[in-house]
Amino acid sequence: MTAGRARRGGLVTFGESMGRVSADQIGLLDLCRSFTLSVGGAESNVAIAAARLGADATWAGRLGDDSVGDTIERRLRTEGVRSRITRDSGFTGLMVCTRRTNAGIRVDYHRAGSAGSRLTWDDIGDDLIREASVLHVTGITPALGDSARDTTLRAVRAARAAGVTVSVDVNYRSKLWAPHRAAPVLRELVAAADLVFAGPEEAGLVLGAQDDGPAHACDPLGRARALTALGPRDAVVKDGPRGCAAVLGGREYVRAAVPVRTVDPVGAGDAFVAGYLAELLAGGDAGTRLTTATRAGAYAVTVPGDCEGLPFRHELDSFAAAEDVAR
Repeated sequence: MTAGRARRGGLVTFGESMGRVSADQIGLLDLCRSFTLSVGGAESNVAIAAARLGADATWAGRLGDDSVGDTIERRLRTEGVRSRITRDSGFTGLMVCTRRTNAGIRVDYHRAGSAGSRLTWDDIGDDLIREASVLHVTGITPALGDSARDTTLRAVRAARAAGVTVSVDVNYRSKLWAPHRAAPVLRELVAAADLVFAGPEEAGLVLGAQDDGPAHACDPLGRARALTALGPRDAVVKDGPRGCAAVLGGREYVRAAVPVRTVDPVGAGDAFVAGYLAELLAGGDAGTRLTTATRAGAYAVTVPGDCEGLPFRHELDSFAAAEDVAR
């Protein structure tokens, strides 16, 4: 937890959870003959992953009054995640995942006008925020619409007023909003956070940096340092297979990724965040938080699906953590 703040409840997060429809074969979508329905969504992924690692987790959101909404509600209950769910007469959003080749996954979203995009403050509430130890939000939710954006900003303000640690994952989605619209909102969220997670390019978007090369050519540690200058005490820059860099409590860390064979990269960043937050809630030191985060992220990419293959605590022992460097 942030220094000087008492630990109370667990993790609270909110946003849009969706059905994930995944083609079971590689190739053109119209030639696939079988599909798997599962659950996706950054915030529910984090809640489920944190719960599997032993954290007390709550997810709040709005689901359609349909079979996909039923599936999501049952999944959260099965995973031991407490929920505050508003059922809406509209539909629950969908993400459709296909593999044209073995080289990567294409994700198409069907969420415009969904129940989740109409999230309001009444779906969350002051009481849920006040009971939390950590409020975790992402940059996806404010991109869904005006109401969802206002709810996210209000929740962050309520958490700060209540002394609740605020965690923000920038999680920029170009399919939801353009950079010029996203940047000021994301910067406001980051400035109000105690802890921020971002990829190198996402950090550049928040910072207004101009990149001359690919994301891996950026200086992740420098970007973490610059993010803390905006207000957060702690910043972690996730750099995929290149590991991560962090500034935590004024100390700088560089951590290599755990080498694994990638099967499905979707949800890896959420697993990373959940691993970090689970250890934060357990009182773990910076090294422990980064170790669990990198192991959880690595584990997540070795199995298909957003949340089905997320690791339990005992399963992380199969991954060897790289040594972190503290300066």
